[in-house]
Amino acid sequence: MREFWLRFCRDRRGNYALVTAIAMVPLMGALAIAVDLTELNRQKQMVLNALDAANFAAARRLAEGATNDQIKAYAVDFFNANLNTIDPADVSLNITLPTSQAGGGLLTMSATLTYRPYFYPASAMLVGVDEVDAKKPVELEMKSQVRLKNTLEVAMVLDNSGSMSTKGSGTGQKRIDLLKQAANQLVDTLAQQAAQIKQIDNPVQFSLVPFAASVNVGPDNDNASWMDVYGLSTNANENFDWSTLNAANKHAQKINGIWYKNGTGWGTEEGQALTRFSLYRDMKVVTSHERIVGSRRVVCDEYRSNNTCKRSHNEYDYNDTYGPFASWQGCVEVRPYPYNVDDTPASGGPNNTGIGVGDPATMFVPMFAPDEPGNQWKVTQDPDEPNPLTYGAANSWWNDDPSSITGKTRQSNMAKYFMPRPINAPVLATGAGPNYSCTTTPITPLTDVTNADGLAAIKAAVDLMQPNGNTNVPEGMAWGWRTVSSTEPFAEGRPETERGNDKVVIVLTDGENTYSTVSSDPAGNKSTYAAYGYTGVGYNGTSVTRLFGGTSSDIGQFNYSSGNYTNALNEQMAKLCDHAKAANIMVMTVALDMSSTDAGDKKAMDALKTCSSDSRFRKDPADPSKPAKLFWNATGATLSDNFKEIANELSNLRVVR
Repeated sequence: MREFWLRFCRDRRGNYALVTAIAMVPLMGALAIAVDLTELNRQKQMVLNALDAANFAAARRLAEGATNDQIKAYAVDFFNANLNTIDPADVSLNITLPTSQAGGGLLTMSATLTYRPYFYPASAMLVGVDEVDAKKPVELEMKSQVRLKNTLEVAMVLDNSGSMSTKGSGTGQKRIDLLKQAANQLVDTLAQQAAQIKQIDNPVQFSLVPFAASVNVGPDNDNASWMDVYGLSTNANENFDWSTLNAANKHAQKINGIWYKNGTGWGTEEGQALTRFSLYRDMKVVTSHERIVGSRRVVCDEYRSNNTCKRSHNEYDYNDTYGPFASWQGCVEVRPYPYNVDDTPASGGPNNTGIGVGDPATMFVPMFAPDEPGNQWKVTQDPDEPNPLTYGAANSWWNDDPSSITGKTRQSNMAKYFMPRPINAPVLATGAGPNYSCTTTPITPLTDVTNADGLAAIKAAVDLMQPNGNTNVPEGMAWGWRTVSSTEPFAEGRPETERGNDKVVIVLTDGENTYSTVSSDPAGNKSTYAAYGYTGVGYNGTSVTRLFGGTSSDIGQFNYSSGNYTNALNEQMAKLCDHAKAANIMVMTVALDMSSTDAGDKKAMDALKTCSSDSRFRKDPADPSKPAKLFWNATGATLSDNFKEIANELSNLRVVR
């Protein structure tokens, strides 16, 4: 055979046909290979298309809350339905779901296509490929990854303390105005991106929590289920002694932990609960003090020996009209430890028998700054007469009951609040009275910023912020967490178990935590009144104030200095940050115009950086083996750019393949 083949090749006769015949061998092989490659590429593209379609469809089912088994079954059916002419038996599919319940994960699908060539074995032999190898089918692996189209719930927790009125470094604008511009820029950026997402409801939502010495939850929540409307919480009565209402026909009676109005002197109000809310309603002020015509009478002040009047004065009868004195403006006190550093739902209201159920300490107590010992006005004093002597503590805004002797008893005596405030009493200064330390605008709950009305509402709330008061970062952050929570007080957040959703709290402050001491302290309060109450008033029958609850031995629980108050607030903040991050809350922190050379600022900056979460995308420039911290050390001049970086970080959570 070999000799015949050699003679055939040496034969020059009919060489055109020979050349053609020889040339046909590789030509036919190449054609066969081309046909197989074309078909192989066609099937490969069909599998890729089916893979992408199934991946996006499964991502949507995952966002809707389907179980792992449901998602996988749905993906397989969707994949097979999109293979068209390819036999599903020739394709194996592997699905890898995100391991985290939080957003930011990848949904990965891989497929292996087994292709059985039409011509490949024969054509391969023609070009010299071993026959055994040529009979093997071709296997191609493909992969599709989708970063979930995450929904975002972002709480902006922004410092509204008095220092925010200072001009930002490197600018001629106040810090609060720079903050407003940066916050609105952030909202606009995320809103524009979210508007492109049509298949998901409420893709990006923002809430706003302005904070200073306290947080305002909104006066419309005065009858909310999570508010302590019955005064059952022990800190609801820290500064009040209801037993001082002890007149025979008008007194207070405690039944099953609730104080009630008892006695005929209450009239139609008998049986109503005595609480901080009721105090706001019960306090009256004389709005009109009109002299009755013809009521003049002469009253002798001093008589002569013959019983004639030596010195006299005129007295008149008056018709008084009364109006409400004040209303609750919406601020609440801090819950006692550990509920001040977590998101435990409130449960402590009375059942239908009036007996408390749940834990009243989880309820939120409205702020009511007691009238501190001091001012005294005569109820019957003529409006034309000068005001009496003013003396006493910083927030003395009501008449003291003269039956009280010490500063502490004058402060806690409740009878005084049921004596109308005279018409001539001085007008209260801003931030004085029962709403002392309540200086911020109310919380704006989660709002969809892809909606024009929602976007306008958030930006309007930002623009209304005004600086006033001290700095209580942990209370601001706690309420930021609560606004993105799925449970009350603010239950607009998606379920914590929902995949593809990020809950984010952005905290900005320009200084360290502060709680003020006092110089004149006739009642032994040890501090001004704010969200933790008075630092000198013990909680729940103890001598330890709520500010020191749960703190370490490093905190002197009877050290009533401003520095120790700051240390206590820092510890509360550290625990809160740990709990929030453990609950998959992404915490971003911004220190504004703080100096690393100032000891107080340095401590505050370190606390903010420790509080922050790790970035999922950026590495620490100083140590690329570690993730970057979501902490920004901003100045007035850089704040806008820093917020752009925050926007980029949040945008990365939503990038789609």
